[in-house]
Amino acid sequence: MQVQAMHVANGIVNGTVSAIFAVFAALALAFCVWRARADLDDRLAPMAGLVAAFIFAVQMLNFQVLPGISGHLLGGTLAVVLVGPWVGALCVSTVLIIQCLLFADGGLTALGLNITNMAIIGTAAGYLLVVGLMRVLPKTPAGVGATALIASVIGVVAASQGFVFEYWLGGTTELSLPWVAGTMAGTHLLIGIGEGLIAATTVATVARVRPDLVYAMRRFRRPPIAATTTAAATPATV
Repeated sequence: MQVQAMHVANGIVNGTVSAIFAVFAALALAFCVWRARADLDDRLAPMAGLVAAFIFAVQMLNFQVLPGISGHLLGGTLAVVLVGPWVGALCVSTVLIIQCLLFADGGLTALGLNITNMAIIGTAAGYLLVVGLMRVLPKTPAGVGATALIASVIGVVAASQGFVFEYWLGGTTELSLPWVAGTMAGTHLLIGIGEGLIAATTVATVARVRPDLVYAMRRFRRPPIAATTTAAATPATV
């Protein structure tokens, strides 16, 4: 087995573990659909389509990390910042399903593994970082860009360790678990930096032009202090 990219091929993890994670991925996506219904509106729905198309296009372009090792944008954190965690997970999952069925990118029996790693774990880790950082960093294009950069690195590494856990449960090769964990973490740390730069540039650009389209800036925006104080000090009149 060569650990080159995040997609898991058929046979790397045994059938039992693959089936378990297929069920887990299906349940997680069903929950995301249920929660996403509250977020989707006339502004977010077309943005979700653009995010999914962008992730699909960029994932088709591999970049070399080290000799013999290449990677590509996963897109979880980018999607989280622009369209939120629930819709973001669905965008990444849609891309993975299309890649698997039409381009044989990732094994069909490993589809649940890939969705769990990239659409669920990677997105969840990125969102937790975004929540924390957006409460500390300024709500500006530069601030949201820095948030996307840091969260992307952590999200990609977390997604890679999801595969390590799956390999520990049902790996079918003779490679040692410490070697797999170290290789995946080191390689995807570099991939995460590349993804972070792309995500930061993208969301900062969108934030400058249309900040109302950036989910993270809307979700964590604080009401103006002056306006709140004035409203509280003004007596109600009939």
